[in-house]
Amino acid sequence: MVLDSQNKEYELLAQCITSLNSPQFSQQLVEFIDSFIDYDCLVILGYRENKHPIYLYDSIDTRRELLFQRYLMNSFTSDPFYIALTNNNIKGVYSLQDVISNAREYNDYQQQFYNETNWQDELGLTVRIDKTRWVVIYFGYTDAQKKFTDEQKQQLKNRYNLIQALCHQHWSNDSFLLANSKQSNISLAIKQGIATFGEDLLTMREKEITALLVQGYDSKEVAAHLSISIGTVKNHRKRIYAQLKVSSLSELFQLFLNYIVSQ
Repeated sequence: MVLDSQNKEYELLAQCITSLNSPQFSQQLVEFIDSFIDYDCLVILGYRENKHPIYLYDSIDTRRELLFQRYLMNSFTSDPFYIALTNNNIKGVYSLQDVISNAREYNDYQQQFYNETNWQDELGLTVRIDKTRWVVIYFGYTDAQKKFTDEQKQQLKNRYNLIQALCHQHWSNDSFLLANSKQSNISLAIKQGIATFGEDLLTMREKEITALLVQGYDSKEVAAHLSISIGTVKNHRKRIYAQLKVSSLSELFQLFLNYIVSQ
């Protein structure tokens, strides 16, 4: 039985390696992880220094709008894993208790996140891709009777170097763009959303700039990508904000996420 389990894990690992740098990678990585650890739901996010997180994958069945409308927009700043990541550059496998600095912080996070999402317990696996980017895999239980054990945590630790190498190989040259999301159904929705967002209000150039802005590009990056000046980008941004009736990048991001969810 143990041999069969190992053979299955090796087979899934081989499939994961084969899928590197393809849209199937995240799904194959998750299937590999499924072979040795139990959980109820999983989220993979890309974090960039001083920017909103980027969605990469999830297996959430209910209340997914909280991820897009709440967490990715602003709640991530109070996530103990995010705080530990940005303050201490942690990498490895951690329980929530590992990254919570005090009981009050734990209670606040529990009320703001657990009560809304129904998550009861979680583990985080963090991988530093480069100086300013990380990938974090969150494992959650929604069943109140389940808690992650030290053995489960150790199973992830035993394979951490392997998972880290896979993530590095796949995401080192990936821009963490929403449109590059590796889960097919949400990737399609995002790509369709980018293609149609503001189409009745914006010019073709403004749509190009908006598509980059909502995927995390700043003005300098937009200018480089489109081979135009930063001043031109800023002028376009002013008109985009006016046409869409928003006053900041955060409001534009929120409007875009709401647009995706509503489709």
